[in-house]
Amino acid sequence: MLSKVSGLALALLLGTTAALADWRDDLPGARAVGTGELKWFGIAIYEARLWSREVSPALDQPFALELTYHREFKRDTLVEVSLEEIRRLGGEGLDPKRLAQWTFEMHEAFVDVVPGQSITGLYLPGRGCRFYVDGQLRREVADPDFARAFFAIWLDPRTRNPELRRRLLGFEVAAE
Repeated sequence: MLSKVSGLALALLLGTTAALADWRDDLPGARAVGTGELKWFGIAIYEARLWSREVSPALDQPFALELTYHREFKRDTLVEVSLEEIRRLGGEGLDPKRLAQWTFEMHEAFVDVVPGQSITGLYLPGRGCRFYVDGQLRREVADPDFARAFFAIWLDPRTRNPELRRRLLGFEVAAE
């Protein structure tokens, strides 16, 4: 009986530990590099924060991009906007089958968000990425091309919001 109780206690402890794990466990030593807010016609959409072990992260180093939403958005809207930007940055050469797979992955990774909720993407160069919702792992995508295309939305020099990019990379600090 004692061994059954010990086994159950160990299983509960391991399950609790896994539930408490978040992206920080996969990127030890990460510090906030930069932060900025996305606004659309003056309306605050989300606050973004880039985390890395490097002072100036690049797409050959792991990092985490945390988005904390100020407004409610449906998952389908998040997927649609992300896909639109991936297409814009990727040009005409993107394979429709690959885009369909990426759409599926984002749909599985994202949720309908409410104000105060966070989605964090962990970029793992050469491996892909992981998405966490409020710190809990939601989806791992083992596709390095998707990961690069997705995070390019914010970090590519051709991003729609170069000011946010500069702030995330720590080149510019938001005026208080």
